[in-house]
Amino acid sequence: MKKFVSLFAVLILIAAVWSCRNETPDVRIIPQPVMLSIDPQMVNFPLNKPIYTSSNDSMLLVAAGYLGTKLGIHGYQIGVPNPGKCIYLKMVDPAPGVNPESYTLVTDRKGIMIQANSAKGVFYGIQTLLQLLPPEVYGDVGITRKSYVKVPKVSIQDQPRYAWRGMHLDVGRHFYSVEFIKKYIDMLAMHKMNVFHWHLTEDQGWRIEIKKYPRLTEIGSLRKNADGTTYGGFYTQEQVKEVVAYAASRFIDVMPEIEMPGHSVAALAAYPELSCTGGPFEVRSAWGVSEDVYCAGKESTYKFVQDVLSEVIALFPFKYLHIGGDECPKTRWAKCPDCQRRMKAGGMKNEMELQSYFIRRMETFLISKNRSLVGWDEILEGGLAPEATVMSWRGEAGGIEAARQGHDVIMSPTDYCYFDFYQGDRRYEPKAIGGFLNLEKVYSYEPTPAELTAAEGKHVLGAQGNVWTEYISTEKQVEYMALPRMSAMAEVVWSPRELRDYEKFLFRMERQYERFDAMRINYRVPTPVTTADSFIFTDTLSLDFYTAAQNAEILYTVDGSDPQVSGKVYSEPIVLKANATIKAVSRMKSGRTSAMVEISAEKQEMLTGMQLSAGEIKGIDYDLYSGLFKSTIDMDSQKSVSRGVMTSFGLPEKVPSKPFGLIMRGYIKIEKPGVYRFYLKSDDGSTLTIGSREVINHDGEHAPTEKTGETALGKGWHMYELRYFDAGGAKSLELNWSGMGIAKEPVPAEKLASLTNAIVMMAH
Repeated sequence: MKKFVSLFAVLILIAAVWSCRNETPDVRIIPQPVMLSIDPQMVNFPLNKPIYTSSNDSMLLVAAGYLGTKLGIHGYQIGVPNPGKCIYLKMVDPAPGVNPESYTLVTDRKGIMIQANSAKGVFYGIQTLLQLLPPEVYGDVGITRKSYVKVPKVSIQDQPRYAWRGMHLDVGRHFYSVEFIKKYIDMLAMHKMNVFHWHLTEDQGWRIEIKKYPRLTEIGSLRKNADGTTYGGFYTQEQVKEVVAYAASRFIDVMPEIEMPGHSVAALAAYPELSCTGGPFEVRSAWGVSEDVYCAGKESTYKFVQDVLSEVIALFPFKYLHIGGDECPKTRWAKCPDCQRRMKAGGMKNEMELQSYFIRRMETFLISKNRSLVGWDEILEGGLAPEATVMSWRGEAGGIEAARQGHDVIMSPTDYCYFDFYQGDRRYEPKAIGGFLNLEKVYSYEPTPAELTAAEGKHVLGAQGNVWTEYISTEKQVEYMALPRMSAMAEVVWSPRELRDYEKFLFRMERQYERFDAMRINYRVPTPVTTADSFIFTDTLSLDFYTAAQNAEILYTVDGSDPQVSGKVYSEPIVLKANATIKAVSRMKSGRTSAMVEISAEKQEMLTGMQLSAGEIKGIDYDLYSGLFKSTIDMDSQKSVSRGVMTSFGLPEKVPSKPFGLIMRGYIKIEKPGVYRFYLKSDDGSTLTIGSREVINHDGEHAPTEKTGETALGKGWHMYELRYFDAGGAKSLELNWSGMGIAKEPVPAEKLASLTNAIVMMAH
């Protein structure tokens, strides 16, 4: 009888462990799989069973070991498992037309099976499996001290949209430890990214040991700070091998970037004879572009870079090697006898063709070493090397041109892929290089330009996010700038375009943030957001908040105090009847908080409108000023060089090619009294004044960004003044308005009157 009871108990235990529970699984996978079927059941999965693999393939066993560490399962067995008792990693023979990175994942009462035709595909299935488990699986020790874990019952068939799914990290401007580089690689792995672009040399530091040229690290890896101290560091070849091996264990290829012919001052500081002038040089401590570059006329330069690349190739097995090729001023070449002699001997018309000659020689050398050259889109200038791959960063034009020429392309335009740009209002964010790129904009990116034909589009290998580090001095700040934008980029390059939905992505990100917490990642917590950073009202104001982190709560105050100390939890619109300074933060379940935002709310009297004579002249008066201005008020001391009348807000048809200023004046008509919002977008500074009130101050040099402001306007005509200056480079100016039933739109021409001959008849 005792034996019967014991056997019965064992059967009950097995049934409990492997039973399916009628629960609603909370499945939130990033990037979104191609096909996902979820049953309303959970499986209790035991953690005391070995992992089975279908073969002793070395990389399949690497994948098994990786999963075992996460689950606290030690050991694996080769061969077909007993039904219903384990995880089975099955690798099958490749089939024609099947994506080598695809996988199938099934979880049910029979067990868990991941099947693919490559170990890499199995690894991606493992990444999806981990996201079906509690976030603690991403902790330092994985899931431990548990006999089983609940797993959703799912069936998934998945494959990436693009072959190139990359993330870049610049270690030239600031240097990071080997341990952090490994952590960065782990971040890529969890997102199913497959290329780590390691930017190893710069004007500000040479970061890789080259044994034949020891001064590259003895001198080139160190720069002087303003206070007299030195900053620097480099990776030994053994450390590089360690990183490459670690990345391989995560099925990630490492592409090194060795900059040439520009961005090379650190190398020239060590070996000044490689320059056009002979130096001397110091490793640059300032950011920006240097006119001192490798001499393209000296044969010794080519011997040097080929020697360097030979050692680099020995360390990095990846097919691709990046040689930079960007931002190379030709000033020194134009005056260098050696460069001019080489140009004459080669029949080159200009220094652009000399750069092309340099790049082509590098490509010929790399091909001889069974490697493929990658360069930034400047390598198109002067003629593209025959087999080069172009990384398009200055917008998409370079990528489009290269694809049309039959070259492979990796898309990485600044507007969507530069993670050193601000993620939110720069008043609340850590200092960054400039620009603006929030999570939603990254997610909206489409790597294959619509301008390409289907055949040309096949040359788009994929896309990658770039983390340049001029203003990122710490490892924690790298994490802050990279995440969660890396999650958005991962879905852009993996998931089918038709499956991408930003609101659903934000819902799935709730769980992703918890995974980041388990990994101790200093990710950016999205700040509370409302429709603007300032509000005007005449009676009462109802203020709504939301945050892109949907599982975060918002803490706020209305008296200007710190919301983390005395804040209330936001649950409904905030109603204000007097002036207020609202401060707010988002707080995650883990306790992590966002940067604090501040919003002003001002109760205003309406500005009194005026009546103009019936014969008012439609349009906008403008005055143009010539000169380099730093602020819109600088034009007050200058005389205009020309004037005229426009019909709408923007730039006149003819503006100087050199820096200039612009002042526009006139009247704007208000039909319905109330609060109106104006949207002023410019590159560079701009201001808007209506009546006696400054509505928007967007002054100073900056990239093309939009700023808004509100004012209460009574019925009638109101005098305004809009100022703008261009400090060089891009130039743009836009003004829109909204309010009182008007959606955001340009101010209609019939609502504008010129100051010329306008006569104020009476006030309302």
